Formats: sequence, structure tokens, C-alpha cells
Amino acid sequence: MTAGDAWWSPWRTAEGSLILHVDLRADREHEERAFELLDEVERARWNRFVVEGARRRFALCRAALRVNLCERLGCSNEELSFGYLEHGKPFAIVDGVPSDAGFNVSHSGRHGLIGFARQDGLGVDLEVRDPLRDFDGIGGRVYGPLERRALSSATGGEKAALFYRLWSLKEALIKALGTGFSLNPARFEVPLAMLEGEQSAMFRFPHLPSDQFWLEDLGETRFAAARACRLGEEIEQVAPLGALRG
Repeated sequence: MTAGDAWWSPWRTAEGSLILHVDLRADREHEERAFELLDEVERARWNRFVVEGARRRFALCRAALRVNLCERLGCSNEELSFGYLEHGKPFAIVDGVPSDAGFNVSHSGRHGLIGFARQDGLGVDLEVRDPLRDFDGIGGRVYGPLERRALSSATGGEKAALFYRLWSLKEALIKALGTGFSLNPARFEVPLAMLEGEQSAMFRFPHLPSDQFWLEDLGETRFAAARACRLGEEIEQVAPLGALRG
């Protein structure tokens, strides 16, 4: 598959670290090629989706993940499969052998992100902003005291922007940790520096003070987005590559 045929493109990059943007708009040719790349387990999962848009997003993201993981791991598509940790986070298996390659996927609306790192402990999140949500009501259940205070004082478009910025940061951290929502997001807050506007900061979960994470706000005009990476591995900053396609 040539770069011109792909429905994904580089979005942010640094040595050893890459985030792709995946175009999830309806495209029959892309969807047919994506489906051909899925294995039997993934096709069965695809078939269980009731909503057509959910099928499309799953196929396009999973096929893009497969192609790029195979390139990074030096394997064929047929040799690649996936296993799942206790809370559902996937890991790559190459010819029956688990790999510690780090990757994470997120999608919302017609946009997807796929992050790659040298080792596991990576979380990415993307959220298309909906201006009509009950921000204070939902925020009261998922945000901590300082986050709720900041949200309640914001108005108009600023409230929507802050709500989704906070949510993308918190979900990226949960995904990097690998526990899913068995961890209540109200149990921790984003770093104070980021609540006050900084784009990145170190983070520790209150119940895991010895584990450090590097957290980054990657949001842009079309969506909120964030990346979290467990430290102990090499910290890799990401830099913009320019405008996205689509």
C-alpha cells in the first residue's frame, strides 16, 4: 500500500515515537481494503457492531494499526495478532510471541489517532467537542475539586474547550496506566500547572506515587487530544508535523 492510498498520515513525531492521524470519513474503497486486512477474530468483532459508523471506525483504525505495527515489528500481517490485558488493553503478538511494543488507539467522529512508542505504557485520547453537553453535570461526576471549580467558572465556548481538554488528559492517563475505568477519573486531577494552562507536565497517580508519567495536551481546533507516557522509559517529546489531511 502506497502513502497515497493510505487513509492515515503522520501527525506528531519524535525519535522512537509517532502519532498518526486516521481519516475516518466514509470511503467505500478504504473500508473494503481495511476489512481485507482484518483477521477472523477482528471480522467477527466487526460483524457484531450494530451501527455502521462504528464498524467503519473499527475497521479503518485496526487496519491502520496493523499495517504500521507490521512495519515497526518487521512481520507480515498474517503473523500479527492481539492479546488483551486484564482491563482490556491490547498488546501485539508476533507469530505467537508477545511483543512489548507500545501502541494506543483513540477515535471520535471522523478522526482517529494511533500512538506508537518503544515500550508499553502509552495512552492517547481524542475527543471531538460537542458544545451541547451538560458540562457541569458530567464534570461533577468525573472531575476532582480543582477541576470542577475551574469548569464552573468557565463560560460559553471556554467551558466546552476546558471540559474536553481535561477529559482527554485524564483518559490518556488512564489508558497509559492500563486499568480502564476500573479507576474512577474523579480520584485524580491533572497537574495544577496544566490546569492553569501549561501544555505538558509530569504526573503521578495519588495511589501510585512511585510511577511517573509525562502528560501532554495535543489539542487543536478540530478536537481535543492528549498523550501520556509512563516514565522509566526514555521520555520523548512530540513536535507538530504540520496540518492534517482532511
